[in-house]
Amino acid sequence: MTLPSPSILMSPGFEVGYGTPLARLEDEVVLGGGTHFLLARNGRGKTTLLRTLARTLKQVAGNFRTAGYTQYLPEDLRFDPEVPAKTLFRMLVPRAQRAAALALAERIELDVRKPYGRLSTGNRRKTSLILAEFSVRPTGGNILLLDEPFSGLDVFARQTFEEIWQESAANVLRLVSCHPDYDAMEMPSTLLIEGGNIRYLKRPGQNWSSLQQLL
Repeated sequence: MTLPSPSILMSPGFEVGYGTPLARLEDEVVLGGGTHFLLARNGRGKTTLLRTLARTLKQVAGNFRTAGYTQYLPEDLRFDPEVPAKTLFRMLVPRAQRAAALALAERIELDVRKPYGRLSTGNRRKTSLILAEFSVRPTGGNILLLDEPFSGLDVFARQTFEEIWQESAANVLRLVSCHPDYDAMEMPSTLLIEGGNIRYLKRPGQNWSSLQQLL
């Protein structure tokens, strides 16, 4: 069975901001399944764009269209500090996938018994990312809008999630805002915001070393 393909289409003239434009797109952009990165200096509009695509913020001008079950993972997501990750998984992860979620938690060394409020920043991000990944609908196209998901994450956990992303690229579109931490990080499909403009840069072998010069 062929699964529906997720997509995001942003039309020329699409603008994001809070009443007044913060960033504008001049050329049409179409994103399909797989991982796409979102780069900009602080305050240039990364979170604003993600919130707009998630429809929690109205665009200033222009149009966009999404195809797929869309979810937004904000950087500042918080849970009850007394509730452990294991309870969160029991409440929010489908029953059939809970064992797999707990296995992933063990693999990336997340203590699911510790209260959420006592977890480090990195382990809170692990909790959120596991919840996001196990909210994906296996029978349909999915869009995950991830705001700084790597904050505080150790290298092994980060690599583990990147492997999961590769395996599910066909039916999951991920738009990931981040601050890369090594020059060789490959980013072949990237939205870049600078000078009030949104640009789409796509080419094999493109990495952070070449992109950071454009910011």
